[in-house]
Amino acid sequence: MKITPVGAALEVTGSSFLLETESERFLVDCGLFQGGPDTEEKNREFPFNPKEISAVFLTHAHLDHCGRLPLLQKQGFSGSIYTTAPTRDLAQFILLDAAKLQEEDAERESRKKLRAGETPVLPLYTEQDVVYTLSQFRPLIYEQAFSPAKDLQVTFRQSGHILGSAFLEFRQGDKTVIFSGDLGSPQRNVVPDPVLPSASDLVFCESTYGDRMHKSRESSILELTDALNRTWKVGGNVVIPSFALERAQDILFILRDLRGKKAVPSNPVFLDSPLSINLTEVYRRHIPDLDAETKSLMAQGVDPFSFPGLRNSVTGEQSKLINNLNQVTIIAGSGMCQGGRVVHHLKHNLWRAESSVVFVGYQARMTLGRAIVDGAKKVHIFGEPIAVKARIFTINGFSAHADQETLLQWLAGTDKARIVLNHGEEGAANNLARELVQQGRQAEVAEPGKPYRI
Repeated sequence: MKITPVGAALEVTGSSFLLETESERFLVDCGLFQGGPDTEEKNREFPFNPKEISAVFLTHAHLDHCGRLPLLQKQGFSGSIYTTAPTRDLAQFILLDAAKLQEEDAERESRKKLRAGETPVLPLYTEQDVVYTLSQFRPLIYEQAFSPAKDLQVTFRQSGHILGSAFLEFRQGDKTVIFSGDLGSPQRNVVPDPVLPSASDLVFCESTYGDRMHKSRESSILELTDALNRTWKVGGNVVIPSFALERAQDILFILRDLRGKKAVPSNPVFLDSPLSINLTEVYRRHIPDLDAETKSLMAQGVDPFSFPGLRNSVTGEQSKLINNLNQVTIIAGSGMCQGGRVVHHLKHNLWRAESSVVFVGYQARMTLGRAIVDGAKKVHIFGEPIAVKARIFTINGFSAHADQETLLQWLAGTDKARIVLNHGEEGAANNLARELVQQGRQAEVAEPGKPYRI
């Protein structure tokens, strides 16, 4: 086998690997590059012919892992997309939402281009492209090996990252290659713990937090509690930029528990994201794929993602009305503040010293969220300079990604495998590689376009 990283090498977004056997070519993930204009421009072309790809193996439904599948189909891919059933159901909403936003952005940009006498722009793909792509999905079961080609077996195994997420084990003869996808941490709410990998020969492992440890979940919940209580007392709003998938459901789970214990005020909480609302319903429809605690709550008739005072904000008009309110909590996307309704809420709250912004997820380079987390005193939103006076909280204990210690523990199960680190900024990946080398492991950082053979 020959494996070539075509995304998420020395960066976090655009996850994708080209896997070639003697007779066929496959992809592991086909993710969207996210960030500034230069990063996003990489989305339009593939370094291979999509018509030559026999099948895609999808680890999970986050956009940076599945977001270019419709473009792959549009450019000629006609094979199957193998994944778990929850990932299939989540991906349909993720991809349809992405297509809708791209069509809206292209239409808006085209109007400007036409007024300037320039050529209009086209979206990366359309909702129609997504519909065709969804017909190619083939759901598989955890721990059940199948053969997509002669002498090749693939097994999806629980990665504990989000609902339906998996890491993949490829076996050919006596050789095994593992793709971690994104790994979660054990003893989190909502999704099961990651299982340990088998002994293998080559492992491609994510390194998002390869240079740090997360705060404990308990201390992170205390920090969120403090942010909610402090902000309520001074009459401000709490804005929580949240990924629609996993993070929104996790925060709802925690808020339900905190409010039930009367640890935080019972003020209105707005889930201001149609996508989050749809994805939360997918969680409710896949109870067997949730963790034991969440399944137990549902068996008792408790909805773990709902509570008195929670209001789903579906329409744009409902979203705008929130800006007239004080002492409310707003959960809105996008998680890195690159678009979506959260940007409007930041415009209305960042300049207010009595308000707070609580970041509960990773902020990639060149994003608005990263600028705020890094301490910017002023940012531009919709072309307008906005002072950053709100209190900023960065709580990484809610991350769906494993920290350095968890990654090292998980990799220990791969025996003496050669380790190639991807899906991490250069500093994080290099730091994890050094730790592994000090443990006597053979480890390196993935380079984009560099082939690895086994």
